Amino acid sequence: MIAFLFPGQGSQAVGMGKALVDTFPEARAAFAEADEALGRSLSGLCFDGPDDQLTLTENTQPAILATSIAAYRVLEARGFAPAWAAGHSLGEYSAHVAAGTFAFGDALRIVSHRGRYMQEAVPVGEGAMAAILGLDGPTAAAACEAAAQGEVVSPANLNAPGQVVIAGARAAVERAGAEAKARGAKRVIPLNVSAPFHCALMAPAQARLEPELRALAVQAPRVPVVANVDAQPKREGAAAIDALVAQVSGAVRWEDVIGYLVSAGVRAYVEVGPGTVLAGLVRKIDREARVVSFGAPEQLAAVEALFAAS
Repeated sequence: MIAFLFPGQGSQAVGMGKALVDTFPEARAAFAEADEALGRSLSGLCFDGPDDQLTLTENTQPAILATSIAAYRVLEARGFAPAWAAGHSLGEYSAHVAAGTFAFGDALRIVSHRGRYMQEAVPVGEGAMAAILGLDGPTAAAACEAAAQGEVVSPANLNAPGQVVIAGARAAVERAGAEAKARGAKRVIPLNVSAPFHCALMAPAQARLEPELRALAVQAPRVPVVANVDAQPKREGAAAIDALVAQVSGAVRWEDVIGYLVSAGVRAYVEVGPGTVLAGLVRKIDREARVVSFGAPEQLAAVEALFAAS
């Protein structure tokens, strides 16, 4: 079985989607739909930048979503369909658009708000995130607990064996990084992010986004979407929304998501959208997995070969 995986924030790059649009009418139509839904040239931002505007959270999120759905529609038009879907953080919205849970235009508007609400939840400079390399999730969590001193710091992304991202108040993240090193972490890498995503400091953003998510018109996904917050498949629209609400301040349990897909019989993956971040993580989690990425025309042949072999 094959699962489609959709990337999250950090996979953006100026120029993303341009070659797809130049080559495939389905991609061109997707970006035109995105521009119309948002009332601005999201396509121009993706294709031409500038980078400092593309990396603003409220722009990055719809930009990655649009590029991912443009790529998905190219595959869909050629008969390539997954048995399962999942997405990393923002990518869970792309997965649900691909699965038909809610409309593309609605998702674009929601994630634009999501980005703004997350940015506004914590004043710039007061939060931080850091990647902890060489510790497992429970040990990283224990380091956070020992370092908190009444402030927020916790695992935000449990990405792969030995790769945990923590988030919280800046000083608490720094203390937790030092504690992680004391507990055997190989490296602690501060991340260049604009807010501390997926931790309790995002509660104000979650409260603002929840009514908008619950107002969406939804239906049961065509294929199950494995959620970040509990690594369980969502097969009903209401359950999908519950998971997306909780995801704003909840950790992304990506290692567990892939673990669930493996247990369900998935042996091959297509990363649909910009970049190759998820392909790299999957290979660390499941060394037997076959993984390809599709975000540019020259990558279509690899998708065709993967489906032919499965």
